[in-house]
Amino acid sequence: MFVGDEVQLEVSLAVARDRLRQLAEGGGLLGTSEAAYDHGTTGLERVGVPGLSKLVRVQVRKLAWTDQSVGLAIRWQATGPGGGLFPVLDADLTMTPAGERVTILTLAGAYRPPLGTMGVALDRAILHRVASATIQAFLAQVAGRIAGQPAASGAGAGLPPERTSLPGRYPS
Repeated sequence: MFVGDEVQLEVSLAVARDRLRQLAEGGGLLGTSEAAYDHGTTGLERVGVPGLSKLVRVQVRKLAWTDQSVGLAIRWQATGPGGGLFPVLDADLTMTPAGERVTILTLAGAYRPPLGTMGVALDRAILHRVASATIQAFLAQVAGRIAGQPAASGAGAGLPPERTSLPGRYPS
C-alpha cells in the first residue's frame, strides 16, 4: 500500500535542507516518529486492538541533495511486543523549492500489510486510515521542526497552515 502527504514550508530550500540534516543527524526524527506513532496506535486502541507495540525504530540514510531537491530515505518499524502486527514503512522525504522562500516537503512511501490475506483485509477496513493519519502527523511535526517551530507534543501539533494531501491509496 502506498501512503503520502505534502506540506508547504515558508522557508528556503537551503534553510529547510540544513534543518532536516540536523534533525536526521541529531536523532530528532526518532522523537517525532514516536509521537506520530503513538497517535496512530491510540486510534487502534480505541477500536479494540490490544497488545500494541509502543516502540518504534527509525533508520535513515545519509541526506542527499542538489540545488533543486533534497532527499532522505527512511525506514520506520514497530518493535517490541506486538511489533510484528505492524507493517514496515519504507519512504522518502523530499523537498523541492516552490519559490525563493517556499519549500514543498513530501513524504511518499510504501508498506505491505502484515499477516497475509487477513492483514490486507484489516488494512482495507481500518489500518490504512491509521497509517495515513500517522504519516500526516509525522509530516506535520517534521514540517514544524523544519519551519523553526518548537518540538510539539501531540499528533498534528505544529501543522503548517497551508497543507495539501497526496492521494492516500494506490492500487497494490
